[in-house]
Amino acid sequence: MTATAAARHEPVLRERVVGLLAPALTRPGALFVDATVGLGGHAEAVLDRCPEARLLGIDRDPEALALAAARLAAFGGRAEFAQARYDALPRLLADRSLGRADAVLFDLGLSSLQIDDPVRGFAYAQDAPLDMRMGGPDGGLTAADIVNSYPVEKLARIFRLYGDERCADRIAAAVAAAREETPFTSSARLVAVIEAALPAARRFAGGGHPAKRVFQALRIEVNDEAAALAAALPAALAALRVGGRIAVLSYHSGEDRIVKRSLAAASRDRVPPGLVEVPTALAAAFRLLAAGAERPGPDETAANPRSASARLRAAERIQEGNVR
Repeated sequence: MTATAAARHEPVLRERVVGLLAPALTRPGALFVDATVGLGGHAEAVLDRCPEARLLGIDRDPEALALAAARLAAFGGRAEFAQARYDALPRLLADRSLGRADAVLFDLGLSSLQIDDPVRGFAYAQDAPLDMRMGGPDGGLTAADIVNSYPVEKLARIFRLYGDERCADRIAAAVAAAREETPFTSSARLVAVIEAALPAARRFAGGGHPAKRVFQALRIEVNDEAAALAAALPAALAALRVGGRIAVLSYHSGEDRIVKRSLAAASRDRVPPGLVEVPTALAAAFRLLAAGAERPGPDETAANPRSASARLRAAERIQEGNVR
């Protein structure tokens, strides 16, 4: 994908994300951390709307970072970048002497760059090597390593936990049987095994490609996304100054559960319910900016079907205090 193609990419819920974060980015030098900068779409919109803000854009994918840097070059010294996983956020702030953040954004899941590049192995609709490493081809387990080596019980668990796959046991058993004949190397054969393992009613029902949930689960396991997110959210909340805001876009129920619990815990007083007067030291450090998860409207999902599963949650720090 070229820099021009990246610039045409439409970020999910762009205007709502900018509207939630902009009130925290009015002071000169306000720091906006895009912890998953991807192709830079949200970052560009925030920097456009908030002329006093500067950006730290983080991504584990070096190709995405290069495209984001090209896209945001017009902002000059207002934008800097770091190749890292988002749970490295506290270290990056400390190493660069950036202080505390005024706004943090997580846009979880895959970028269009990763989905559309067949060499990366994320897509189930075309044959490709079973890779799925977000950080590129250097080091770490691949999806092929997982499907060829994990015990059947562990495969079923990750398909169920990270993919919400109701037929996880059947699919895991079919994968284990197929790899005994020939190890998996490409996505097309894995897709065929998944489809054959599903009941006919499921294969021909609506709701997306039959392999979608399994591929999602493999991607999350390959990149250790659940553990990284569980560590990154409390760290990001702790890094926000009073008045700072966080927004998180998630794309499946497992991610959204982690986000919901983390923001809810930070926004809850640490006293028994019903206490008339809450001591300041035990009062919630954050407040939720919406009662629940916000979703894209029908116009956006029609224009960008990949946005259909998105859920947006946000919170604001209202006082100092430890984050649980």
